Amino acid sequence: MTEKIAGIEIPDSKLAQDATELIRDTTPPLIFHHSRRVYLFGSLQARALGIRPDPELLYVAALFHDTGLVPPYRSDDQRFEMDGADQARAFLLSHDIPAGDADTVWTAVALHTTPEVPYKMAPEIAATTAGVETDVLGLRLANISRTEIDEVTAAHPPRPDFKQQILQAFTDGFKHRPDTTFGTVNADVLEHFVPGFRRTDFVEVIQNSAWPE
Repeated sequence: MTEKIAGIEIPDSKLAQDATELIRDTTPPLIFHHSRRVYLFGSLQARALGIRPDPELLYVAALFHDTGLVPPYRSDDQRFEMDGADQARAFLLSHDIPAGDADTVWTAVALHTTPEVPYKMAPEIAATTAGVETDVLGLRLANISRTEIDEVTAAHPPRPDFKQQILQAFTDGFKHRPDTTFGTVNADVLEHFVPGFRRTDFVEVIQNSAWPE
C-alpha cells in the first residue's frame, strides 16, 4: 500500500525505494527527516503554486539536497549544494534515468539555497526550493493547513528542536571550506558560529581586483 502523509503520496518505485534506503542508511536522522519533510512541503507548496513536479524527481532532489553537509558525500573544495547535486545526478544515471531529468535534479539541488531564481525554472526545481524554504525558513506556511503541517512533522520529527540542529549541521558541513561560502547565505552561518570568520566582501573583491584603475 502506498504511503501517504498529509495527502501526499510517497513514491514507491524501485528508484524511490533505493533512494530512501541509501539516504536513511548514510545520513543522520536529522538530514533524513528534514529531506522527507522537504519533499512533502515541496509537494504541498507546488499545489499552491499551481505547478506539477514529477514526484520521483522531486523526491530524489529532496532526499539528496543536504547530503553535501555530511560524510561520505561532503567534499573539501566546492559548495555543499554541488556535492549533493553531483551525488543525486550520479544516483539517477546509475538507475538509467535520462540525462535531461538527472540534470534537472542536479539543478534543483544546486540551487536550493538560491532565492527567487528556482521559481522561474522547472517545477521540480521550484518545488525543491519551496520545500526547503518552508522547512528551514518557515516561508509560505500560510499555504499549508495546520492539519497538514502537524501530519508532516508527526511523521518526520524533530520539531521544534530543528532550528539549532540544522544550524549546527550547516556549520559542521562547510566550516572546513569557508571560501566556498562566498556570495551565498552559507556565509551568514559561519559569521554567526565560527569565531574569527569574516565573509568575503564583494565590493572589496572588485576594488582589489587585478584591473588597474
